[in-house]
Amino acid sequence: MFIQIYGTGGTLDKLYYDALSEYQIGEPVAGELMEQGRANVGYSVQSLIRKDSLELDDADRQLIHDTVAACPYEHVLITHGTDTMTVTAAGLADIPDKVIVLTGAMQPARFRDSDALFNLGLAVGALNTLGHGVYIAMSGRVFPADQVKKNRLAGRFESP
Repeated sequence: MFIQIYGTGGTLDKLYYDALSEYQIGEPVAGELMEQGRANVGYSVQSLIRKDSLELDDADRQLIHDTVAACPYEHVLITHGTDTMTVTAAGLADIPDKVIVLTGAMQPARFRDSDALFNLGLAVGALNTLGHGVYIAMSGRVFPADQVKKNRLAGRFESP
């Protein structure tokens, strides 16, 4: 199995620069996390967009859609900000013959207490076992993309 990983920014890739929480979206860290997790799969990482998900617009989502639809690989992992992950996932539902999993993090991957490595590993496991469709892998669970919501107060994804 080969996994195409697309980075779109979000908290997972954030770099903080000072105590006032000024940040920038850095290059995708998914490749580093795959190495750290000793992933035994072929993969490639490509940065599509470097934005907080609240800043994504229709043109950005169209770019994500068109890129995934044109991808020659069946297994696609998208790292994405958690605030609008479900919106982007819904826009990918019409892409046939692919297993598409979106994941992200509540804390930047560069933070010691980040959930990024855990979520990325969950997403890779999901890609290994799921049938065609669009899914979100967060908070220790894998959800069909149309059956999940972010609970901001609890800091997790859950069934509606």
